[in-house]
Amino acid sequence: MSGHVLLIRLAAPLQSWGVVSWFSRRDTHSRPTKSGVIGLCAAALGHERADDLGEFHAVRFGVRADHPGTPVRDYHVVGSGRYPVRPRDVITDHRRAAALSPSMAEAGGTAFGHHELADWYGAPKYVTTDPSSGALVSRQLSRGALVTERWYVSDAAFVAALQHQDRAFLATVATALESPERLLWLGRKSCPPSGTLAGPLLAGTVEEAFASVALLPSQGVGAPPSPRPWAWIEAVDPDGTATPVQDQPVTFDPDRRAHTTRWETRTRVTIDENATEWDVIP
Repeated sequence: MSGHVLLIRLAAPLQSWGVVSWFSRRDTHSRPTKSGVIGLCAAALGHERADDLGEFHAVRFGVRADHPGTPVRDYHVVGSGRYPVRPRDVITDHRRAAALSPSMAEAGGTAFGHHELADWYGAPKYVTTDPSSGALVSRQLSRGALVTERWYVSDAAFVAALQHQDRAFLATVATALESPERLLWLGRKSCPPSGTLAGPLLAGTVEEAFASVALLPSQGVGAPPSPRPWAWIEAVDPDGTATPVQDQPVTFDPDRRAHTTRWETRTRVTIDENATEWDVIP
């Protein structure tokens, strides 16, 4: 199956392509996922999450790791400690006001900014509607620190490939990536892309496109890139060398988000001697 291939440059100080993430641990794949890249393109086009993915269902995907980067763990702590109570803290939760009233009644002058409550600082948990006031309050009064760990890939640069029969569709995606309707990020909102995203639009297959385009320029960080980078390419007819990946998006609708299985092969790419160089803003 041939067609046309759009290459996309995915480079940034940090990337994070989640696979199985919970609040306390946000993981990342070692490379961009098909779900993440399709979501990036759909956002660039201005799609809503509940919109049908349309032509994206027919896209064949591949990713080449020109600069694989380094895994980074962010130890993340939210809340804990003490802080002076503000007017809004009393207004929004009558239980906090009741706990503060004795010390504030005895205070002279300005009361706010000088009173603290232990174990009240932090993200609220188990938020529910208070039966007395109707306000949203936390059922758990004590707010200890929330500890999470978040994983990223640092100083990486990948080339993603979208293969499709319709060249006009890929050209529209390329234009949108450079003039997006929505903010774009590489996996998570804290990971904005650097420089140019849209690469060349070529005739052929993912395999041919990866071989005919040079490695992305090095940013001078990390080990020198391999002259034969690894690539993961979606299998048209899966055989014994293909492995399953659960990142084929069905819908991004928050109420019924779903992915299905696709198959991919891992292979080394030999870059052609006369490969096309990148013309991008790093």
